Amino acid sequence: MAKQSGLSRDDVELPVEAASRRIEVGEVTLHAVEAGPEDGDLAVLLHGFPECWYAWADYLRPLTEAGYRVVALDQRGYNLSDRPSGVEWYSIDELAGDVVGVADALGHEKAHVVGHDWGGAVAWWTALHHPERVRSLTAMNLPHPAVFARHLRRDPAQQLRSWYVLFFQLPKLPELVAPVGDWAVLERAMTGSALPGTFSATDLDYYRAAWSVPGAYGSMVDWYRAVVRERPRPRAETVEPPTLVVWGSKDRFLRPKMARESLAFCEDGHLRTFDEATHWVHHEEPVAVARALVEHLDDAWRTPNNTPDEAGHRPV
Repeated sequence: MAKQSGLSRDDVELPVEAASRRIEVGEVTLHAVEAGPEDGDLAVLLHGFPECWYAWADYLRPLTEAGYRVVALDQRGYNLSDRPSGVEWYSIDELAGDVVGVADALGHEKAHVVGHDWGGAVAWWTALHHPERVRSLTAMNLPHPAVFARHLRRDPAQQLRSWYVLFFQLPKLPELVAPVGDWAVLERAMTGSALPGTFSATDLDYYRAAWSVPGAYGSMVDWYRAVVRERPRPRAETVEPPTLVVWGSKDRFLRPKMARESLAFCEDGHLRTFDEATHWVHHEEPVAVARALVEHLDDAWRTPNNTPDEAGHRPV
């Protein structure tokens, strides 16, 4: 595939009708791929490092068929979204604010927030700091921030698994190393930590297109620099919205025990583990994870605050 300047919906053959759009969120504009009925309940999908909206390509069909309006974001700094210069632009508060801003821009009071990896961190933070805006939370292979912080302080095994975060603190070097050999380091990081065959050659070509956007990789790394410099602590620790934690047990980056520990911080938390899956569970078990996700989103409507009215309409 020829090199592209980013990855849009037009570059990918998808199983559903979808469109790329630009969403103005405060001082930044985010690119997203949007699908599903316009009057459907909003589901915002947040990718992790080093992916982009394409991480959720397999989820557009099951979610839209279930009646949801799906918005798969390029989070700020990634792919076709704005890439403001400066580490301060990538604080977790700014990133969670983007989720709320997307819901506002699309005219929704609440959204189902789904995230993997770094997207899971943003999803947790959004649910903790803006619970009134989150219909349900789904976090995939990323624990509650209090659990993660505790393990980073006290768990040598988790500290060893997170060594790369320190590498990302170096100035300029991560940006210089990553593109060498047509992004060979990033490709190996993904394929080497996933089950064989998880990422096809086409998938990796798509990701290379996203990584090759000028300035994008530096912005992606700035997420790690921001969290280390700020060491943020959530204002609250208990998650109020219904929460589903999805976990691939063979994750090389994150200790599996953190998944169950996260439930202690949820008013209504559930765990779904996949013993043979890795950090990339959403790619390795797309059918089963999508089924669990749809069930979770549907169940969120059965909570007391989300009961349909007499006409059968759910609160927006």
